[in-house]
Amino acid sequence: MKQDITVNQRRYRWREQPVVVVCVDGCQYEYLTAAVSAGVAPLLGKLLGGAGTALLADCVIPSFTNPNNLSIVTGVPPAVHGICGNYFLDRERGEEVMMNDPRYLRTGTILAAFADAGAKVAVITAKDKLRTLLGHHMKGVCFSSEKADQVNLAENGIEDVLGLVGLPLPSVYSAALSEFVFAAGVKLMERDRPDIMYLSTTDYIQHKAAPGTPVANDFYAMMDRHLSRLDEMGAVIVLTADHGMNAKHGSDGAPNVIYLQDQFDAWLGAGQARVILPITDPYVVHHGALGSFALAYLPEGADLAALRERIAALPGIELVLPRAAAADRFELPPDRIGDLVIVSRLDTVIGTSASRHDLSALDVPLRSHGGISEQKVPLIVNRHVDSRELGGRRWRNFDAFELALNLAR
Repeated sequence: MKQDITVNQRRYRWREQPVVVVCVDGCQYEYLTAAVSAGVAPLLGKLLGGAGTALLADCVIPSFTNPNNLSIVTGVPPAVHGICGNYFLDRERGEEVMMNDPRYLRTGTILAAFADAGAKVAVITAKDKLRTLLGHHMKGVCFSSEKADQVNLAENGIEDVLGLVGLPLPSVYSAALSEFVFAAGVKLMERDRPDIMYLSTTDYIQHKAAPGTPVANDFYAMMDRHLSRLDEMGAVIVLTADHGMNAKHGSDGAPNVIYLQDQFDAWLGAGQARVILPITDPYVVHHGALGSFALAYLPEGADLAALRERIAALPGIELVLPRAAAADRFELPPDRIGDLVIVSRLDTVIGTSASRHDLSALDVPLRSHGGISEQKVPLIVNRHVDSRELGGRRWRNFDAFELALNLAR
C-alpha cells in the first residue's frame, strides 16, 4: 500500500486517478466567468455551475510568476521556499539577479517527493525560466514549450516533443505558447497517464486583453477544450492562477507609472538608494518590466520613517512597509527583500528610472500585476469537496495539491 507523502509539514495521499494541477498565468476569476457567459467554455460552465468546486483564493504577494508557482508546488509561502520574486538583489553577491537558479530554493517540492516515492510525474511550463525550479531534484518529465525543440531524455525525461504534440514550436510572445502546454499535457495523459502532472502557462494574452474580449475568450475556449479532454480521461483537475491582471493606464492609454528610482535620486542624491523591481524577467515586451510591487534598499543612516511617509504620499501608492512588517504580512523571507516594500494601487505601476524602461513595444494599453489588487485568483476543482472542508479557512492558490490529492471526492 502506498504511504502518504509529507512535504513541508503537509501530508498528501496518493490517488488512483491521475491528478492535474494547472496554473493559468494571470487568470483572474472574471476571465472564466466571461468565457462561460459567452458560451465558449462548457466545462468551466459546468464546474462553476455546481458540477465541481469553485473557490476564490489568495495568491502570494508579490503577485508574480515565480513566487506563486513555487508556492503551488511546495504548498507553502515564500518565507519557507525562498523564492520571493522573478528578480532580486543578491546581497551576498552584491548584484541583481534572476531567481531562476534552484540554489535560491530553500525546500523541496511536492512533485519531487512523489517522484522519489515512485510516482510518474510530468511538468510542462510555457516559459523555460520556470523549468529548472519546478523540476529541481525531480525524476520524470519536465520541459517548456518555449524550448520544446531542444528536449532530450537526459535533461527532460522525454524526447521528440514536437512529434508527440504535432504542433510547431510556438513563439514566446503568443497564445500558442500556452496552447502547446495544454496540448502536450493531453498527449502525455493519453500516452503515459502520469500520476501527477503540473501545467503552467504564460500570461501573454492576459497582459494584452481584458476579460470578455474576443481575444481573451478565444484563449479560454482553447483551454476549456483541452481541460475537457483531461476530464474525460478521468483526471482530477485543480485550476488556479499565480496572480490576476489589471489595467494600469489612464483614459488616454498611457501607463500610470511612478518612477521610484528617479524620486529617490531627487530626494537623496543619485544612486544613494536602489530600487529593485521583482517583476523583471527576460520577457518584458508585454509589460515593460512595470508592475505594482517594488523593493527599496536605502543608504545607511537614512531616515526610514520619513522616506516611508514621502513614498506613501505619492499619487498611486497603496502601501509602504518596512522590511520586518512586510515579511510578516506577506510571508516573505526577510533577507531577500528591501528596507522598504512598496505596493501601488490597482491602476498604477512602479518603475525605476524613466530612462531605463523601454515602452516602445507596448502595442496596447498596459495591463500588469504584482500588487494586492491582483491577489484574488480562482481555485477550481472538477470534483466535489465536502462542504465541511470548505468553511472557516482562507484558501490559497498553494492549497491546490491538498484539494487535488486529499479533499476532492
